[in-house]
Amino acid sequence: MSDKTVDLYLQQGMYGPLQTKPDERHLFLGSLRERVIIALTKGQVLQKKPYEEVKQALKNRKDAVLYINGRLPYHAYSPYMKLAALDGVRSSVISDLQFETPLGLVFAADHAVNLDGIYVQDDIFQRSLLK
Repeated sequence: MSDKTVDLYLQQGMYGPLQTKPDERHLFLGSLRERVIIALTKGQVLQKKPYEEVKQALKNRKDAVLYINGRLPYHAYSPYMKLAALDGVRSSVISDLQFETPLGLVFAADHAVNLDGIYVQDDIFQRSLLK
């Protein structure tokens, strides 16, 4: 066995298998951009009322998973969790984030869907881009 092979084997033993597109996975709460149906920033999730776009996506795509940024307060994302449960959609709170992400919610399929407009572009979204 070459030194590179041994090193790779040891690295995977200590840190787990290599992942494709790690930066993309950090941004999209463990998912990939090509799988995302809709995404909200943290500021958008903190709004009092759930976004209609997310409600519609949850009703139309029962096969996808709702990923929530676990660094947000529970009261902010609990309405989305309730909506997902009512619509029979799986949800997961991602609390072991090792990297910072501006996203607070990602609704993603388990396969590539390649949608163009995945962000709800309102004033809150525009302000989060300026930070």
